[in-house]
Amino acid sequence: MWRRAMKANAGRVQRLILGLATMIFCSFGVMIAQAAEDTKVSPGKGKTEYILAVSWQPGFCETRPSRKECASQTTDRFDATHFSLHGLWPVKKSYCGVSADIKARAQKGNWLDLPQLAVAQETADRLMVAMPGTQSGLDRHQWLRSGTCQSGTAQDYFSMQLSFLDRLNASSVRTLFAGRLGKTVTETEIKQAFDEGFGKGAGDRVRMRCEKDGDRSVITGLTIGLSGTLAGGSDLAALIQAAAPTDFKCASGVVDVAGIQ
Repeated sequence: MWRRAMKANAGRVQRLILGLATMIFCSFGVMIAQAAEDTKVSPGKGKTEYILAVSWQPGFCETRPSRKECASQTTDRFDATHFSLHGLWPVKKSYCGVSADIKARAQKGNWLDLPQLAVAQETADRLMVAMPGTQSGLDRHQWLRSGTCQSGTAQDYFSMQLSFLDRLNASSVRTLFAGRLGKTVTETEIKQAFDEGFGKGAGDRVRMRCEKDGDRSVITGLTIGLSGTLAGGSDLAALIQAAAPTDFKCASGVVDVAGIQ
């Protein structure tokens, strides 16, 4: 009889241990799930996956007058009063699947010696206007360095960038720059323009590039953080909002005028 009692007690102990183990396992699972949730990026912080770089060509050319696209610049050309394309690249990725020989040629800077782009003639024509650096082979360089690390063709890659550029040039950011030719704009003003054009906080995802020209600090371009799925028709505002904040770097600069030294 005492044996039956012992077995019964042992069974109760086993059930108790199993119950406790189940509770501990479930609690641990909840803790893991909560920890995973806690490590997610909080709204407003985001993660920058791509960089969209645009140039303010008059400022860029002020310190590079010998470049082909700068020597040919005029005051009535598109890039004299609009942002122009520099590139779109994924963070910490470059030259994906590019042969060592082609990569070495690209890194030497003789970009016009690189293979021509396989894009529609309409796109090539638009790039000649929107991306003056094509005169120096910048489009070929950007495709090999950055476009090869993204899905899609060169046509997809540049069509998307042109779409983004159109959106930027139709925004309050371009209005601010075009209205202040020859004058200084500040970090606060540019961030406000981005917030107006792309939603609150967009300006915190932008960095400005400036270079010294004598006693002036001239704006040469902007880099804009993006995050999300890149494809034709992507919402530029949403891509900017999903990126991480960054330091603005250059607190103010002159919006240079084309051809004015």
